[in-house]
Amino acid sequence: MARVVLILGDDVSTDVIYPGRFMATMLPTETPAHAFADEKEFNAKLAKKEIPPGSVIAAGRNFGCGSSREQAASCLKGPGFIVVARSFARIFRQNAVNLGLRTIAAPEFEASVGDELEFHPDEIVNRTSGRRCRIEPLSETQQSMIEAGGLIPYTRKRLLAR
Repeated sequence: MARVVLILGDDVSTDVIYPGRFMATMLPTETPAHAFADEKEFNAKLAKKEIPPGSVIAAGRNFGCGSSREQAASCLKGPGFIVVARSFARIFRQNAVNLGLRTIAAPEFEASVGDELEFHPDEIVNRTSGRRCRIEPLSETQQSMIEAGGLIPYTRKRLLAR
C-alpha cells in the first residue's frame, strides 16, 4: 500500500519540481537531491531518506507544465515516487514514460497527506477515506515502457527478443 507524502495543487511547473538553477551539471543519479528543492521541509526529508520508495505525490491538473526538462521526471523516479494527478502536461507525461516514472491520471482524485492508497488497473482506492476514483489508462505500449523501467530498457528488451 502506498502512502501520500505530498499534496500539490494545479499547474505545478517543472521549475517547482526541479528548479532551473540545478540544470548545469546534474546527472540522473544526482537529480533526486534537488526534487522540490524550494519545499525545504519535504526536500530535507527526501535528503535524509525518510520517505520510502513507492510513496505518492498527489497533485491537481496539469502537473509538470512549463519547460520540457527531463530532470523534472528523473528527480522523482530516483526516489521511487508514484505521481497521481488529475492530469499531466503532455511533455512531462511522455518524459515520465520514457524514464519509467509511474504516473497515474485520475481526474477526480482527492487525498490528504498520510492517506493510504491501493492501485488497481482501472481505479485507485483510498483506504483511509474509502473513496474510489477511476484511472485514465496509459496505452499498452506506454504501460510496457514503465514496467520495463523506461524507453531504453523497453527497447533493449524488444531487440533482444528478436
